[in-house]
Amino acid sequence: VVSDAAGARTGSGKWRQREDGGGVELLTSRVMMPSRNNATAGVSSSKVKYSKLADSDDGYIDLQFKKHIPKVPYKAIALATVLFLIGTLLITIGALLLTGYIDSSYSDTTWPVLIIGILVFLPGFYHLRIAYYASRGYRGYSYDDIPDFDD
Repeated sequence: VVSDAAGARTGSGKWRQREDGGGVELLTSRVMMPSRNNATAGVSSSKVKYSKLADSDDGYIDLQFKKHIPKVPYKAIALATVLFLIGTLLITIGALLLTGYIDSSYSDTTWPVLIIGILVFLPGFYHLRIAYYASRGYRGYSYDDIPDFDD
């Protein structure tokens, strides 16, 4: 355990001279939690990745802001596609019933078909739009915004 100038414990690591000549910096490794068995004892030191600590300690480290690659929720996108297609079909049928291109023996079925089509279409369109923008890399859109099924 290494102490800094104020005497606070900063963790284990190695000190090295900064390349720009501005003093020394502490190199730390990712913390590996000890386990009860010695299965991780054989990890070689060449696989340990080091990261530079910030000059000011404000409670944040650079690694927590590192972007991760989200996994693509294929099942949720497939469900959104099915909802979108069924909703489009029901809206089309409802519109044709409403305009009279399809002769309906029961005219009271027109509005429920149209309303159900809209209710099915909207979530499918919403999630497909998020998936499209996330795949194109638009700022503010991510696959994390699409609810995924827990496998």
